[in-house]
Amino acid sequence: MPTVDSSHAGDAPPRILVFDSGLGGLSVLREIKKSRPDCQLIYCSDNQAFPYGPQSEAGLIERVDRVLTHLVQCLAPDLIVIACNTASTVALPVLRKSMNVPIVGVVPAIKPAAKLAQTRYIGLLATPGTVKRAYTDKLIEAFGRGVQANPLTWIKVGSSALVTLAEEHAVGNTAAIHERVQGILEPFSDTPAGQLDTIVLACTHFPLVVDVLKTALPRVKNWVDSGQAIANRVDAWLTEGGRPKAPTIAREHFAVLTQALGANDGTIAPQAVQAMLLAEGLAMIRVIDVPQ
Repeated sequence: MPTVDSSHAGDAPPRILVFDSGLGGLSVLREIKKSRPDCQLIYCSDNQAFPYGPQSEAGLIERVDRVLTHLVQCLAPDLIVIACNTASTVALPVLRKSMNVPIVGVVPAIKPAAKLAQTRYIGLLATPGTVKRAYTDKLIEAFGRGVQANPLTWIKVGSSALVTLAEEHAVGNTAAIHERVQGILEPFSDTPAGQLDTIVLACTHFPLVVDVLKTALPRVKNWVDSGQAIANRVDAWLTEGGRPKAPTIAREHFAVLTQALGANDGTIAPQAVQAMLLAEGLAMIRVIDVPQ
């Protein structure tokens, strides 16, 4: 398999490393690609440690820091995007201290969702860790309580199973997914009729299955994720740093995995993942060995 030269010339397209535990970060990569087609995108899936949601905070911080340190040494990105709510809400402060590369993180889109909501209830759909984290509660208290005329009551649902279902759905494994999703979303269905119109997708995997979510909860008008906001932040950072959008289109995008596809005996066929990555313009897949 071809190796990747860690050198990166100053006149080359900006190199952006998009990082997640699985395929969910592709929902963010798509938005960045639309916003900045002149950038070279490297997508890293830490599939060896997938999923991040059930891991301890200390273990997750150590893992993400170790993997990203190695990736920075190998790939020399100009900017890192942590396209994972779980990793961002836990590890960003540590990563920004340890890395010499700027980092953009993903946080639940509480503020824009609260502005959109016209009903009494508003939903948060995330991993169990993000739902329980104090950081999320602080965001809700600061930006998600609505106005005096329309105070908002948050219904928080955490699901690790939906992360796996989203990956399976993204590559075409759709067997019984509607029934399984309906069970996960049941707490939202218990709200009074017409009193829940907005749900925050606080995991980058969930936009991959938003069509199923919409079918399960047709009364919800607004499904709010952070993809476009992250793409805007990336563009702003590059522009402010003297790298405004160029008329050229970068084509040398590729993917990096921390484990060979199929090595964990999962339910997703390696060929399906390869096809999905190729569809996103990630023509080359490289597997790296993460130092212990």
